[in-house]
Amino acid sequence: MILEHAILPVIPGREAEFEAALAEAVPMIAAVPGFVDLQVSRSIESPSEYLLLVHWESVEAHAVGFRGSPEYARWRELLHHFYEPFPVVEHFAEVARTDAHG
Repeated sequence: MILEHAILPVIPGREAEFEAALAEAVPMIAAVPGFVDLQVSRSIESPSEYLLLVHWESVEAHAVGFRGSPEYARWRELLHHFYEPFPVVEHFAEVARTDAHG
């Protein structure tokens, strides 16, 4: 499994609009083959920044499958105009994990 990570720098003052558009966009990404799960969190210290974390079955599921899909075209239309500057997206492979139980 691969973790996609991006800090989404939303234009200040447009956070509510972004969150409404995000709610519309989330089902689109969830419908793509290879999607596992998604989490978006808002920064406490920098409230115009959001952390996007998406688990994919593979990098190709994201980079080829999602980005080549009609769903991505709509995702881009809904969300990309909120970013300044445009976010850097990276993929990570897990090397360690724990939870509260050790």
